[in-house]
Amino acid sequence: MKDLTIERGRIKINAKAFLVGEDLCVIISGGDSPHIGCVTLSVPRPSLLDKNRISATTSILNLIGHKDDEAAKYVSQTLSSRLNKNVVVICGIHVDNITAVEIDVTIDLLKELTDALIEKLA
Repeated sequence: MKDLTIERGRIKINAKAFLVGEDLCVIISGGDSPHIGCVTLSVPRPSLLDKNRISATTSILNLIGHKDDEAAKYVSQTLSSRLNKNVVVICGIHVDNITAVEIDVTIDLLKELTDALIEKLA
């Protein structure tokens, strides 16, 4: 298991990554009320634009009223295409009274976490 936490200001995000055979399961949580807001499944495949590159197809299950789907899809699809693995991401980040700037910080932190996971799992 890989367990990574990254924070900036009052935004703190944790990622736990588990290898399940050749597949990968990642739990992303953070903020004031961690929860399950979205689940994604990404499956690697040849890119539609360049068959020599790997891309991924992603399915999304989002809980009503939650906005974790964009974050989960980014992490899931990026990990799947870069690592050439089936990837499930469970994501739930909630920060009370989050500002637009803090949303941008959250996205930046998710990208950093994703890059760090790729580095540790590649």
